[in-house]
Amino acid sequence: MTILQEILNWSKGLPSWESDAIARLLAKQTLSPGDLKDLYALLKTAHGIPDAEGRTARPLADDHIPALREEAVHVELLAIKNMRNVNAIAESKRLPIGNTGLTVIYGDNGSGKSGYSRVLKRACRARDQGEPIHPNANQSIDQDGMAKAVFEIAVNGVEEDVHWINGKTPPPELSSLAIFDSRCARAYLDDEDDFSYIPYGLDVLEGLASVCIQLKSMIEIERSQYKVDPLAFKSLHGDTKVGELIANLSPETTTAQIEALATMTTEELAQHIELGNSLKENNPKEKANHLRLQARRISNIAHNAADKAALIDKGVVETLRGLADSYQIAKAAADLSANQFREDASMLPGTGGEAWRALFEAARRFALQAHPDKSFPKLGVEALCPLCQQPLAEGADRLLRFEAFIQNDAQKNAHACRTALDAKYDPFAAHVLALNLDDVTYGEIEALDPQLAIDTRAFEQAIAARHSAIKTAVESNQWGDAETDLINPALRLQTLVASLNAQADTLEAASDEQARAALQRQFDELDARVKLNQIKESVITAVSRLSHQAKLTNCLAAVKTNAISLKSAELAEKVVSQELAAALNREFKALGAGDLSVSLQSRSERGRALHKLRLEFPQRRSPGDILSEGEQRAVAIGSFLAEVGLGGSRGGIIFDDPVSSLDHLRRGLVAKRLAAESAHRQVIVFTHDIYFLCLLMEQSKIASAPITTQSLVRCAEGCGIPDPELPFEAKNVTGRIGALKAQQQFIAKLHRGHEEQEHRRQTVDAYSRLRMTWERAVEEILLRDVIQRFRKSVETNRLAGVIVEDSDYAAVNAGMTKCSNFAHDTALMGGVAVPEPDELLADIMALEAWRSQLEARSKEALKRRKK
Repeated sequence: MTILQEILNWSKGLPSWESDAIARLLAKQTLSPGDLKDLYALLKTAHGIPDAEGRTARPLADDHIPALREEAVHVELLAIKNMRNVNAIAESKRLPIGNTGLTVIYGDNGSGKSGYSRVLKRACRARDQGEPIHPNANQSIDQDGMAKAVFEIAVNGVEEDVHWINGKTPPPELSSLAIFDSRCARAYLDDEDDFSYIPYGLDVLEGLASVCIQLKSMIEIERSQYKVDPLAFKSLHGDTKVGELIANLSPETTTAQIEALATMTTEELAQHIELGNSLKENNPKEKANHLRLQARRISNIAHNAADKAALIDKGVVETLRGLADSYQIAKAAADLSANQFREDASMLPGTGGEAWRALFEAARRFALQAHPDKSFPKLGVEALCPLCQQPLAEGADRLLRFEAFIQNDAQKNAHACRTALDAKYDPFAAHVLALNLDDVTYGEIEALDPQLAIDTRAFEQAIAARHSAIKTAVESNQWGDAETDLINPALRLQTLVASLNAQADTLEAASDEQARAALQRQFDELDARVKLNQIKESVITAVSRLSHQAKLTNCLAAVKTNAISLKSAELAEKVVSQELAAALNREFKALGAGDLSVSLQSRSERGRALHKLRLEFPQRRSPGDILSEGEQRAVAIGSFLAEVGLGGSRGGIIFDDPVSSLDHLRRGLVAKRLAAESAHRQVIVFTHDIYFLCLLMEQSKIASAPITTQSLVRCAEGCGIPDPELPFEAKNVTGRIGALKAQQQFIAKLHRGHEEQEHRRQTVDAYSRLRMTWERAVEEILLRDVIQRFRKSVETNRLAGVIVEDSDYAAVNAGMTKCSNFAHDTALMGGVAVPEPDELLADIMALEAWRSQLEARSKEALKRRKK
């Protein structure tokens, strides 16, 4: 089962949004901001948050990846035909494909090559299907307008036609063909500052983990925007039903509960007013109580100011600073000890640290239960490990070493210093330094002393800032902002309280308040409901925000990457092997990237064997270096061939312009490698590069591999029309002479028809092509391909057939001179009379005669020199 099949099976147990993310990552190397927005909306919808745009998930399906191939089934592609609604490609045409060896399909820009490539990518279920297929705007389209094509194939030698329609499940037989994708492999910088190689398919899981991390960030941002201020409804607090509702406000609070308390009848509203007036008129101590309540509220603020200031005064700062300094000194000594302890290369990163210590102490406590008859850590080699529950074996000695490290004085001292710091810091950090200065109390102070009200509010903000600064300083050891002086308004507030109480003393009456308690409670209930009615919408909104926040919290749990990491490790263990590393190294060397090499690295983590393929360079480079474009292409092509070769299938492979942007040296190496591969499987190459086409033909000849060539041309009927004739530049001398003869016949017809302008243009073109043929003849016939343009090597073994006489020089010089006289703009514009068709034919025949003579002389020389 392939990696993509494994991922498909795994995805069927995932939430639909996550499976949708995998499908997108298979089709795209990097998701766009729009993709992330879609996935975020789908994630929230899955947790009860509606999507205003109504987006629906499109999970990964069987037809998104190549169908599972049986090794015993061999599929060959014989032709592509009857394309409809595919760009501007002419319909009812047939593009033949060689069933063995190499098939090269050449097409200039606009010839329809990309249309065939896009159809193949979809029909063979390649990952890269980003380029759209549009119908021909100049032709009538089928009723459904869908792109479609017929593929002639042979399955185990039995020929049949399979039909492909865009948007429907492709024929499973075509999955046997693998299409080269530049994303076949990827080098990335891992957590250990190594360039690692990811086999085809595993990058999807890497991308999925990255998507989850980005979604987590989006959730946290939105979640912070839905916080509810716990003090927003403080005016409704109290010993009433409304107060109880507000105190227990949660996502489960219903609108009906809020409406029931906030909705009041006319009678209840009248009763509220009547009770309020009665309590004022019939209570002689009203003013006194009002003043005392006011004084009590302000006194609470004064006491809070004094108490909260004491929690962050200089003494507290000095104590925390001293403890923090002691811990930093002890920790430095402990770290030195831990570094020495970790010098053992078998230790995991972090061994000896705080998290490791906590784990070890937890193991100690569990061992006392699991092995009550033994003394930890002296459990013995046969005992089960309290963590992994496997026999300790050599781990028994390691436990003793761990215990010795724990008992080290430096470690104990650091632990003790940290414990002492935490004993002071934890309760300090938990302090809530709010003065509880609500709007009502603020208004009362403001009415009596406006400046005091401003100073009190400012002091509340200042103590909160200082509290935060002290907490930061404990961690950073930067104490500047934690030692600023504060101006405490507590004394001024107490003076104001004393003044209010003095006024109340003169107004307090001696009447009994017990008789009015029931009426007061009744009034308080009604008064709270009146206030709730005034801010009812705010309360309902707060509940909605709490509910939304709870749903976002559930979303956070859904984007954890633990399961993804486990699956990635599981698949890596299956495909990352020494065999793959060796295959990659062979391919890199064959493609001229010998400076690159791959090594298998293995390590163990929590009892699991973890493997990775590390890309190594001949010299040390910084991790930030980027592979050159040529190296990237070598990694991509080499990994594709390596993984296809190890897959066990003999299915064909397809390349679309594999050497774009590569220099001529690397193109030659790629051509040589593909020609060699064509001896083992069907290889199909689409290219617009004449030079690469010639290289493929040359390398196929050297490798004695069969080669089929086709051109795609454009005419009035459309583009993508197959033509067995190659472009003039790709023909050998014999082929070029044949093409020139055909052109001469056409020129003669133009001449007879008195079409002077076209006759002149075609004649100039013919002499230009004749000059190119003379040049090619020097390489191919005279010098027997000993040297060729752009070829790095000089084939000295071909010199045996080379013989150059004065007559050869004269023939070449005469031919080139005459061609040069007419193959230029002056002749085209009428400044020079062009030769008659018969003269052109004579010049062509002169070249052919020279070629025949030279061929005969070369054969004789070769025979003579090989004796």
